[in-house]
Amino acid sequence: MAATITISINVTLRRRKSIIPPSCFPFFGNNNSFTMTNTVNMNMKSRCVASSEGGVFSVTSPSQFEIDYLGQSTKGDLNVNLNLGIDEEPGLRGPIEEVARMEAQGAENLLNHLGIPDPLSARHSPRGIFCTRTLNLRSISAIGYDMDYTLMHYNVMAWEGRAYDYCMDNLRNMGFPVDGLAFDPELVIRGLVIDKEKGNLVKADRFGYIKRAMHGTRMLSTREVRCSSKPCYYDYSYNMRSGQSFENSVFDVLNSLLQSTVYKTEMYGRELVDLRKENRWEFLNTLFSVSEAVAYMQMVDRLDDGAIAADLGPLEYKGLYKAVGKALFRAHVEGQLKSEIMSKPELFVEPDPELPLALLDQKEAGKRLLLITNSDYHYTDKMMQHSFNRFLPNNMIWRDLFDMVIVSARKPEFFQMSHPMYEVVTGEGLMRPCFKAHAGGLYSGGSAQMVENSLGIHGDEILYVGDHIYTDVSQSKVHLRWRTALICRELEQEYSALIHNQGHRAKLVELINQKEVVGDLFNQLRLALQRRTKGRPAQTLAATRMDDEELTESIQKLLIVMQRLDQKIAPMLEADGEHFNKRWGFLSRAGLWDKSHLMRQIEKYADIYTSRVSNFLHYTPFMYFHAQEQSLAHDSYSFRQ
Repeated sequence: MAATITISINVTLRRRKSIIPPSCFPFFGNNNSFTMTNTVNMNMKSRCVASSEGGVFSVTSPSQFEIDYLGQSTKGDLNVNLNLGIDEEPGLRGPIEEVARMEAQGAENLLNHLGIPDPLSARHSPRGIFCTRTLNLRSISAIGYDMDYTLMHYNVMAWEGRAYDYCMDNLRNMGFPVDGLAFDPELVIRGLVIDKEKGNLVKADRFGYIKRAMHGTRMLSTREVRCSSKPCYYDYSYNMRSGQSFENSVFDVLNSLLQSTVYKTEMYGRELVDLRKENRWEFLNTLFSVSEAVAYMQMVDRLDDGAIAADLGPLEYKGLYKAVGKALFRAHVEGQLKSEIMSKPELFVEPDPELPLALLDQKEAGKRLLLITNSDYHYTDKMMQHSFNRFLPNNMIWRDLFDMVIVSARKPEFFQMSHPMYEVVTGEGLMRPCFKAHAGGLYSGGSAQMVENSLGIHGDEILYVGDHIYTDVSQSKVHLRWRTALICRELEQEYSALIHNQGHRAKLVELINQKEVVGDLFNQLRLALQRRTKGRPAQTLAATRMDDEELTESIQKLLIVMQRLDQKIAPMLEADGEHFNKRWGFLSRAGLWDKSHLMRQIEKYADIYTSRVSNFLHYTPFMYFHAQEQSLAHDSYSFRQ
């Protein structure tokens, strides 16, 4: 028996007979040929009859899927019945390279005409979805969402500002000196790491080496980051300016550079950030960490100034961090903060009218949508009503979007172990014990394994979307092998900052390249001088024939040029990324060339990442996300231009 299903299809229109039966498209009428000036592709939704007896289309079922050449499941792929002779259509004959070229050009033309960005151009946009591991959305059966800073974005200054205020009130009640302090969100960015032993906030590269650091609210210089006491160094500039015999001193000077700086102790010179050492390092995983980090760094200043009373006990930086964390925890647990937000959500939540529509597309495409949040029922219901109901069509409410809602989930333990589950049975939040979840239910607690069992799907059939790298993304992938998406709203600001910074970065790279060329010659002449002092010939005959005066003058000139270049490059390098944050630079970078520790975490645990959930609206629920080519140090060219 034929089954009626809703499918998404590509219709090819040409100056010829349609390859799609007109009965599937009543809006075209009975005429089965169309007149178009250009070849175009049109993405439509229609109702067709697909059956095992010979329908036009079929959808790959969970029991019949294969693995494609990129290692992705073909489950959910749309297939055409070649027994109908469609592959013999004149427009499909010939080498596939030529057919594909014409069809791709036609598709691009129509996308431009309709004002729909193609996936490649959408990727080069502040609201693109960026892929680190290839992901076929068609094979995804269920999509789970976190709520806070995922399905709804808070105004950071408002939400974190009020969290900071409540934290400071609690610290004041505990006896800490907080008068005169104010919330400053520019002090920190996501992805930094608190060093609880030293009272520092640090930014590390992908390997864990610390590139920038702040003690209290004072940024540390590069020299302070590498050591903790003032260095002694050889002053080699005198001979170069005094007119003394440079020939007699230049070799000693150059050798002294290798041993010129001696530090008594090191701060971070040979130490790496290791997030596994939770008793020392605290990673700022989410925007919820902003208020805590600001409060802690300000209190470090007060501790260093001796302003904290002795009767609070012999505090050190680690104990101070615990005190700040306790004060902020009380602000959340006591409920005053959330009660204030629930009473006036419009002051704290930034509305996104596109968001409910993006989820509606996914639901209508057959995805089962889940809401899994650590927030309690009353807060979740109030905030979701405010953020969703007014933007949904046909009098829908937010609950209509989700096949299952789980509040008070207790992530990350939700992904790691089993907890009792309760069903929320009344609008007032009354609950009863529950041992099995059902579609359409509203639950409190439980575990991810219960969700999998109730839906009958497991592992990489589920995509989970959240803003917290550890709680949402890392743990769902590590323990369950769910596919993952990270929401990072700051990407939009960073993208704009990168565009604004292009001129600055181009000039900086130009200067660095110039120094590299000058440095290459300097090193060669230095080697020639070294060999000469040992009575050996230089690398080339021309270098061997250089007289002593010519050689030393050339080295002197090049050394002065490199020093002047350093004086120009150093402040430019320090300023790189200041359009994003004056203290810390770009979110995703550590220095000019390398990725930040945050970016390494994203690449390791998030299959895709983007600035907001509504960006899915600019794609389709059937999108096949391809990971980009990863460049290597020995790559001399790229396959993708």
